[in-house]
Amino acid sequence: MKTNHCKIIDCTIRDGGLVNNWDFSVEFVQSLYASLNEAGVDYMEIGYKNSPKLLKGADEAGPWRFLDDDFLRKVIPQKGTTKLSALVDIGRVDENDILPRSESMLDLIRVACYSKDVDKALDLIQLFHDRGYETTINIMALSNVMENDLIEAFAMIKDSPVDIVYIVDSYGSLDHNDIHYLVHKFKEHLPNKRLGVHTHNNMQLAFSNTLVAAELGVEILDASVYGMGRGAGNCPTELLLTHLKNSRYHMRPVLGFIQNHMLKTREKWEWGYLIPYLVTGTLDEHPRSAMALLASDERDQYVEFYDRMTTPEVSFSQKKPE
Repeated sequence: MKTNHCKIIDCTIRDGGLVNNWDFSVEFVQSLYASLNEAGVDYMEIGYKNSPKLLKGADEAGPWRFLDDDFLRKVIPQKGTTKLSALVDIGRVDENDILPRSESMLDLIRVACYSKDVDKALDLIQLFHDRGYETTINIMALSNVMENDLIEAFAMIKDSPVDIVYIVDSYGSLDHNDIHYLVHKFKEHLPNKRLGVHTHNNMQLAFSNTLVAAELGVEILDASVYGMGRGAGNCPTELLLTHLKNSRYHMRPVLGFIQNHMLKTREKWEWGYLIPYLVTGTLDEHPRSAMALLASDERDQYVEFYDRMTTPEVSFSQKKPE
């Protein structure tokens, strides 16, 4: 298995923030950065760079939801070899809030979008590219994208300055055959672009799907410590550190972080493989319905949830005949 070409982006703070509304302490984030830097991880995605004025609920979220460069300088006064990344969403970032890279703590800005908004994403990417940043485009929910729409997107992406194009398994519904198909499709249409992969663990396949992508030549691998991420979570960083054939990675520092921080975090917040996420994953559905179930008093009613998801009409009350 050849995976020494791979680089890891740890998404614990950004994707994990979807679990706890970015309620991470400064000390938690500092400790994570130190651990990732010591482990040799290439990038740490330290949050979102969205603009609070463009998104509801900004006052309720932690600071990692709307990163401020002055704040970041206080959090990480001395950067190591691990670069810093942030994600933005279409329509949620004001370009005036993005400093030139020479004045920013960030090295990489990633743009998440659905296939219908690829043109808008590429406009943002051009802006970030011109300001000196490394860039990616992350097309979400690929399992629900028609092939003709994907090919249209490829035509726009091919001639853009974006550095990395992502295969994103938003619903955790893809298996190794799907990864094979998508990687070959992306390579066929985007021979001039580097590829990345972002997986979710609804069906316990995040790690294996990431390895399949790596073996097929995908270079940038997303992961999170202890798998912390929205819903079923992501490919665990610690698994990649120990499994990739790349001697410069070290797992021990991340194990220390898990021991000292993640175990307590896991007691307070829930993520990872759970049956409701299996149901939404196998049905290729957004996990929001599973998240709602798990937050209710009926969280263990798996059969009823499955029936409701597979026969939607049962959720509507029937009028009794008069």
